Amino acid sequence: MPARLMSIPAVAAALDVDRRTVYRFIAAGDLPVVDLRTGTGRSRIRVPAAGLDEFISRRAVVAPRPRG
Repeated sequence: MPARLMSIPAVAAALDVDRRTVYRFIAAGDLPVVDLRTGTGRSRIRVPAAGLDEFISRRAVVAPRPRG
């Protein structure tokens, strides 16, 4: 089964952040991308859904226990 690829706006919506934030995550190496370049023009990148899931898992935190 081929990997499901997500557009930058879809990733931004899933994370509830601006597209610029997604590009910062990509530039920092935190999110993997697939470049679907179709020639000399602008690249067309997509984020593998599995890569987004891993990104979210790495950033998940456990809520502290209430003191009592």
